Parts: sequence; structure tokens; C-alpha cells
Amino acid sequence: MSPVRRGKDLPIYNRLQVLRAERGLSRTQLAEAVEVNPQTIGALERGDHYPSLDLAFRICAVFGLPVEAVFSRTPFQPLSEQVYGSWTGRG
Repeated sequence: MSPVRRGKDLPIYNRLQVLRAERGLSRTQLAEAVEVNPQTIGALERGDHYPSLDLAFRICAVFGLPVEAVFSRTPFQPLSEQVYGSWTGRG
């Protein structure tokens, strides 16, 4: 299954890398779980390709999350900012 090509005007952002790290999954493990090539997971994480609707649902099922928690048309705010608020890094 080939990934859907990237759209320039309406990008799709994702949290795949963060979610994989939280769950201790490698790209290969996620790829096996959703029946794609590990390179496909890398391309999705980089934003080089977008998932088909079917693949997006399969990925979300692995994480047990709704689609909008994994994919978005707007950039995701870092989770630390969502939990702790904006931080400038200055004393």
C-alpha cells in the first residue's frame, strides 16, 4: 500500500513519533502492527506522506486514541505546554 502524497495547502500534522516513544514502540513494531513498511512510518512522521483514511484508523487503533488525538490540520502544541502552560526557558 503506497502512502498518500503530501498536500501543500492543507498539511496533516501527527504525533506518531511522540506516541511511539511513550509506548516504547520502534518504527518497525508500529509498521508490523498496521501492516506497512517501516519506511512508511518514517515518511509519515516526517510529513513526507500522509496516511490513507484506512491507515490512519489502523494507527489510531494501535494507540487506542481517536483520530484527532493523532492527526490534525493544525500543528500540535507540545504536550508539556498543554499540561504546564507556556514556558520561555528563562529564569
